[in-house]
Amino acid sequence: MIEDVRLRLSPKDGADYELLARRASEELGLDRKDVHDVAVVRKSIDARQRRVMLNLMLRVAFGDDKSVDRNIREVELKTVGEDAPTVVVVGAGPAGLFAALKLLEYGIRPIVLERGKDVDRRAVDLAKISREGILNPDSNYCFGEGGAGAFSDGKLFTRSKKRGNVDDVLQLLVQFGAKREILRDAHAHIGSDKLPRVIKNIREAIRRHGGEVLFDSRVTELLLHEGHAVGVRTETGEEYLGEVILATGHSARDIYRMLQRQGVALQAKGIAIGVRLEHPQELIDRIQYHSKEGRGKYLPAAEYSFVTQADGRGVYSFCMCPGGVIVPAGSAPGESVVNGMSASARAGKWANSGMVVQINPGDFPQYAEYGELEIMALQEALEKEFFEAAEQTYRAPAQRMLDFVERRVSESLPASSYPAGLISRPMHKLLPPFIADRLRKGFLEFGRKSKGFLTNDACVIGLESRTSSPVRIPRDKERFEHIEIQGLYPAGEGAGYAGGIVSAAIDGQRCAEQIIAKRENRIEND
Repeated sequence: MIEDVRLRLSPKDGADYELLARRASEELGLDRKDVHDVAVVRKSIDARQRRVMLNLMLRVAFGDDKSVDRNIREVELKTVGEDAPTVVVVGAGPAGLFAALKLLEYGIRPIVLERGKDVDRRAVDLAKISREGILNPDSNYCFGEGGAGAFSDGKLFTRSKKRGNVDDVLQLLVQFGAKREILRDAHAHIGSDKLPRVIKNIREAIRRHGGEVLFDSRVTELLLHEGHAVGVRTETGEEYLGEVILATGHSARDIYRMLQRQGVALQAKGIAIGVRLEHPQELIDRIQYHSKEGRGKYLPAAEYSFVTQADGRGVYSFCMCPGGVIVPAGSAPGESVVNGMSASARAGKWANSGMVVQINPGDFPQYAEYGELEIMALQEALEKEFFEAAEQTYRAPAQRMLDFVERRVSESLPASSYPAGLISRPMHKLLPPFIADRLRKGFLEFGRKSKGFLTNDACVIGLESRTSSPVRIPRDKERFEHIEIQGLYPAGEGAGYAGGIVSAAIDGQRCAEQIIAKRENRIEND
């Protein structure tokens, strides 16, 4: 038989297989010799009290079952020819790639167009940003195979309530090479060092089964005919015909301008803007695990999550990267943007997190003239100001955390993971008062909640401005099509309907499913 057992154990006990098997036997009223296999299928850390504990769900095999079934449910892709029905997928991030896989399940041929390079060539361009100050506007931390998530930690946490959809995405990631631990961990992540291999495996599977994945193919025009999207045209003039899944990510500003120019309905959308906050990881371990010794032998690098309200706006931590690094994440020359990432081991010296303030349309009336693109215009203006403040380099303006709160310039800066280097600047003045004043109040509140968190050993680094899309492309709630243009399926973060790898992948799948359902209905009616 196979049964699940819940246990609450110390981190040391949770690492002892024999102890797990013995405790599972006791819970089931069995002798230890009758239990043949035990596996952890869910794990979370409870660090709310001084004594840190693990909450575990174990799957136990006993009786006639000799082992726990660790096999994943592999999705079977159909092999298609050039005469198969075609869908154009714009963007090779999680929404685009998972949409392509879903289409292949049903014998529909995806043509995936990616403006950037494949992950290997993209990695070369990433190194040039920090080492040489050269940014490729089509191949950077935002654009290229895998999208913005490929080199930003690979976090898989989502607030989606549809557990089945989440499990399907995680199973697919494991099928294409991710570690099986992502199926059990409460806050699973793959790691920026491991995710590129998974992405390459997905790409090769798409090609192997008859789909296309084309790089250096920036879309510049949506082909429309009598209110229908019938394909796209690229920068080189090539045309690709079919229904269009638009999965271009939250930083494709040229796509938003293209849609606005072509009369496609858009909506301004709220985002969050702020900074990256970097602490020594040892300090975060000591604070979060309530121990002078830090995390010890059996616990991972500690994470944190903070949220509060300041003057009617949310102030919160975002995309926390334990043992991670801060990277230059602009997508065009003349922008200063930072983001965080972690390798799979999360073994770095620093912990970083976005610390951001909620921004709504209308909060900055000076940008109202930009209409639906007002929040995007705000992003661009701030990113350019920060670039100028860094003397037109990819060094990042920075300030010690306590100095920021007390509104004084930092005479020196701590060591940092940021590869391009920091430059001391008065961030409390560089940020608009709307953001800076609320961040200051948020930091004071977080420091009260967590002793030792508000410290000059931490550094405020800017600008964190790419938390989500500044634009929503409105679509029908049931059919996922654009409300005015049939055959256009806005998907993922860039369309304003997702917030991370898993939710974007789910959204891409749903768009593909709507196309599949429409085609099947059409066939039935013929």
